Amino acid sequence: MQSRRSFLAGLAASSVTPLRGWASVGAPDYLAAALFPDGRYRLAGLSTGGEILFSLPLPARGHAAAAHPIRAQAVAFARRPGTFALVIDCATGTELGRLTAPNGRHFYGHGVFSPDGARLFTTENDYEAGEGVIGIWDAADYKRLGEFPSGGVGPHDMRLMPDGQTLVIANGGIETHPDMGRTKLNLPTMQPRLSYLDLNGTVLEQVELPQAQHKNSIRHLAVRQDGLVAFAMQWQGDKTQHPPLLGLHRRGEAPHLLSAPEAEQSSLQGYAGSVAFSGEGETVAITCPRGNALHQYSTADDQLVAAHPLEDVCGLGPGAMGFVFTTGTGFVGALSSGVQISARSDCQWDNHLIPIRTTG
Repeated sequence: MQSRRSFLAGLAASSVTPLRGWASVGAPDYLAAALFPDGRYRLAGLSTGGEILFSLPLPARGHAAAAHPIRAQAVAFARRPGTFALVIDCATGTELGRLTAPNGRHFYGHGVFSPDGARLFTTENDYEAGEGVIGIWDAADYKRLGEFPSGGVGPHDMRLMPDGQTLVIANGGIETHPDMGRTKLNLPTMQPRLSYLDLNGTVLEQVELPQAQHKNSIRHLAVRQDGLVAFAMQWQGDKTQHPPLLGLHRRGEAPHLLSAPEAEQSSLQGYAGSVAFSGEGETVAITCPRGNALHQYSTADDQLVAAHPLEDVCGLGPGAMGFVFTTGTGFVGALSSGVQISARSDCQWDNHLIPIRTTG
C-alpha cells in the first residue's frame, strides 16, 4: 500500500495538494502582508476576487509567508534582516509559536514546507561567515532540527520543485550583516546563482549568470509544473544600464534572460519585485513597483506580450487564466486579456502574494 508520505508528495507534484484545514477559514487562495490604517501590520488571507477572508496581527512589517500544505497554518516572515517568523493558526487567529533565528543568523523573508508538511525550510544568513544557509524546522512543534548551506550568498526566495524532492534557491549574491541594516557589503564581487538542492542539502546543480550580469541579484522565483523556473532580479550596478530583470531556467540547460524594448525596460529602474507564471502557464510576468509596471512575456518565444502601467504594483500570483496582483495603494486585480480591478482595501499591500494552492 502506498505510504501517506509518498501519496502527499505525489499530490504536491501534481498540484492537487489537499486543503482540508484551509476550508475552515473560507479556503483563501492567497496570503499577503499589509499595513493597515491603525498602523498595524497584518497577514491576510485573500480570495482571487480580493476579498479579505481573515487578517491577523504581526509584530512588525512582514514580507512573505509559507502556507502549510494541509493545516490552516501560515508562517509569516519578517522583512530582511528580521529574526522572527510567526506561526499562525488561521482558523482561530491565534499565535501557535514563533521561530527565532539562532545566534549568528537572520531570516531572509521566505520559507517553504516539505510536501508532507512535516518540515519547514527557511532561507537564512550566516552573517559572520557571509554565507547562506537553509534552516530546517519540525513543523509539528516548530523546533529547529538543523541547517545546511544554501549553495551561495544571500539566499532570498526558495521554492519546491514539482518532483517534491528538490529545492530551488535564489542566492542573490549580496552579503549583509544585521549591524549594518540593509547595507550591501560586497557589490563589486557579488555572484548570484540558482542552486538546486535535495531536501537533505546535497547540491544537485548550480547556475550562474554571465559575468556582465554579476550585479543582477536573483531575488524571487516561480516554478511551472513542468519544472521551468522563472527568476526575478534586482540590478545593483550602474543605474544608466537597463539589464534584463527576468530569467528562465530549465535544469541541465543554460539560463536565458528576457527583456523589454529599451523604452519600456529603462523605466523599470532596475528593480523587479515579484514573478509568477500565469494559471495556464503560457505567460510569465514580473512586477516593477519602482517603475509602476507589470511586464508580461510569452514562455513560447520569450517576447514581451504587454507592459501594463500599474501604480506601486508588487504582489503577483497565478490566476485561473492569467494573474492576480496587489498594489501598495490597496488594489487587488486580475490580468488575463486585460487589467481588471477586483477590489480595493483600506491597506497597503506589501511585496508578495503567496498562493496557497499551486495553480501555475
